Amino acid sequence: MPYDLIVIGTGPGGYVCAIRAAQLGLKTAVVEKRTTHGGTCLNVGCIPSKAMLNASELYEEAAHKFGDMGINVGKPSVDLAAMLKYKQAGVDGNVKGVEFLLKKNKIEAFHGAARIVASGKVEVKANDGKAQTLETKNIVIATGSDVARLNGIDIDEKRIVSSTGALEFDIVPRKLLIVGAGIIGLELGSVWRRLGAEVTIVEFLDHILPGIDGEVARQFQRMLQKQGLVFKLSSKVTAIDSSGRMLKVKVEPTGGGTPETIEADIVLVAIGRVPFTDGLGLNAVGVRRDNRGRVVVDGHFRTNVPGIYAIGDVIAGPMLAHKAEEEGVAVAEILAGQAGHVNYDVIPNVVYTYPEIASVGKTEEELKEGGIAYQVGKFPFTANARARVNLTTDGFVKILADAKTDRVLGVHILGPDAGNMIGEAAIAMEFGASSEDIARTCHAHPTLTEAVKEAALAVAKRTINL
Repeated sequence: MPYDLIVIGTGPGGYVCAIRAAQLGLKTAVVEKRTTHGGTCLNVGCIPSKAMLNASELYEEAAHKFGDMGINVGKPSVDLAAMLKYKQAGVDGNVKGVEFLLKKNKIEAFHGAARIVASGKVEVKANDGKAQTLETKNIVIATGSDVARLNGIDIDEKRIVSSTGALEFDIVPRKLLIVGAGIIGLELGSVWRRLGAEVTIVEFLDHILPGIDGEVARQFQRMLQKQGLVFKLSSKVTAIDSSGRMLKVKVEPTGGGTPETIEADIVLVAIGRVPFTDGLGLNAVGVRRDNRGRVVVDGHFRTNVPGIYAIGDVIAGPMLAHKAEEEGVAVAEILAGQAGHVNYDVIPNVVYTYPEIASVGKTEEELKEGGIAYQVGKFPFTANARARVNLTTDGFVKILADAKTDRVLGVHILGPDAGNMIGEAAIAMEFGASSEDIARTCHAHPTLTEAVKEAALAVAKRTINL
């Protein structure tokens, strides 16, 4: 019997889409090229990197902060093999969880490479070479993204690595050079710097974290430099000589000038990600893509070919797992005759370094570019009681509100536990809250979230604790 829906890819967008479709009564199947579900995020991305970030941050605290709180543990040491085992245990638990959820919701799972033969037909070729063709009323492409590559530089996942290889080092590199000062580069750079590596980050732009509020990014860079990360901005890697024991990396100023050679044990290429659609047969069936390789969809996630939809990293928008999840739910509800919708103005973004960065909504740069008049309210964690006793006073909260209506347009947090605190801001914005709404909401004391309340008070220039 044909399916109502086949989802290609079981990353966060794909498996969530399949589960929601099954909840709504659609006969659903998924196709996954890996032997495990969860996609890049759960297998080699979000989850393992957060495990390493957590472990390395605790190691750093034990080495440098415990003594200030009267905790004497001696000098800690790193058992990297055990740390990697801890990381893998977290991955295994999560991917098995997805497998359980698919079975619980009676979703049929096929493992192998998927190819769309025609609208309503998906060929699945298993690892043993056997192929079968599945019939369906609708297809959702949720195949995610792959690492972007530098021209002329081959990634071997040993000495020149992507984010995948950078989570599998068997020893801590002495010198690590990272190409790209985006989220992936900064997170993984933080991990290995804490564990003992000398880390240099080369960035083509004149600032780190493109897309993040400029004030936040500038202050954060200063914090990272104090932690020991070295930045070479407005620079590009043009060649890597791997003939010797050390890699010799040629770095040139983007505006022209004298190049320099930097030696490194490992080079991590972290210049972004690109949509992954290899082998899907999109050209043969006529699915339209843009000049960046992204599948073109309308407001209901429909491609130009009837019955074929796409979500997540393969379409336009931020390449974030939670954005893909929201799109997965929306398209499933649309297929079931409901009004699925994603509010792209309220998609949180988090950088899981220390301190964390979390943001939702517009940056100051975007508001200025759009000619929107706004008010700013800021509050530093140095003035937050809980942050002071926790010895986590780096950073601040910034709220941007419409100058006329006071509606919250953007919230940016640089500080401890920012990734969790941004949820409050997202809910406020989803309900169209004003900064005064946040300011007049009672926040528990002593908590870090009081800094959000105080930043909201600061919009009207009436902070209490500053």
